[in-house]
Amino acid sequence: MPAHTVDAFHRGRFWLVQPKLAGHRAGMDAMTLAAAVPSSFSGRLADFGAGAGAAALAVLSRCSGAEAVLVERAAEMSTFAAATLSHPGNAHLGDRASLLSADVTLSGRARAAAGLADKAFDFVIMNPPFNAAEDRATPDALRRQAHVMEDGLLESWIRSAAAVARPRGGLAVIARPEQLGEILDAMAGRFGDAEMLAVHPRADAAAIRVVVRGVLGARGKLSIRPPLVLRAGEGPTERAEMITNGLASLFGD
Repeated sequence: MPAHTVDAFHRGRFWLVQPKLAGHRAGMDAMTLAAAVPSSFSGRLADFGAGAGAAALAVLSRCSGAEAVLVERAAEMSTFAAATLSHPGNAHLGDRASLLSADVTLSGRARAAAGLADKAFDFVIMNPPFNAAEDRATPDALRRQAHVMEDGLLESWIRSAAAVARPRGGLAVIARPEQLGEILDAMAGRFGDAEMLAVHPRADAAAIRVVVRGVLGARGKLSIRPPLVLRAGEGPTERAEMITNGLASLFGD
């Protein structure tokens, strides 16, 4: 296995095996995305672009009745995800988690043949690549796969989420603020009752992320929820600390 670290999350309630220098290392984005799932969730969840598995395992750590499928296209990141699932510190979660190597941009029969059957999940979470192709690109191929967004990618990911979600199934997306319009456009006619929450590094700073949540087949309009502020003074806010450690849900449910 390539150089890696083994890192504790949720105060040691689960462990992540992830690249040491290359690829996509998990942090606050993954914990925030996982926290968008209600604490009472007890169904089957798909984590699109799961990487080493941080967001999916964070859901399992907080939601004792949930099951998760980690969906990852990149072969090397799938290797890290498999190592995460087999880590002894995750034995208590292992029977509720599985790994699927698949491309979530596939459609129709190709998507089903890859293992993503229609109406198979109660919730889909995703942290799609967020850098536009014209942005300064990293020479690291694995990191580029995780971070560089191809044209139409959000539409294809959300289209697939709508296909694999069961009626009234949930969706949660974390992305950069400039992607909000594309996310809402892709959700239109698919996921309603949308809720949006901005993530700010400090109370007086511009948002660095947005989290959008919706319900398949619902028709309610968008609501904007109070923001998540990450830091105050010299340390994290109490709410950010709770989110990071799996002690609270992002939307209060």
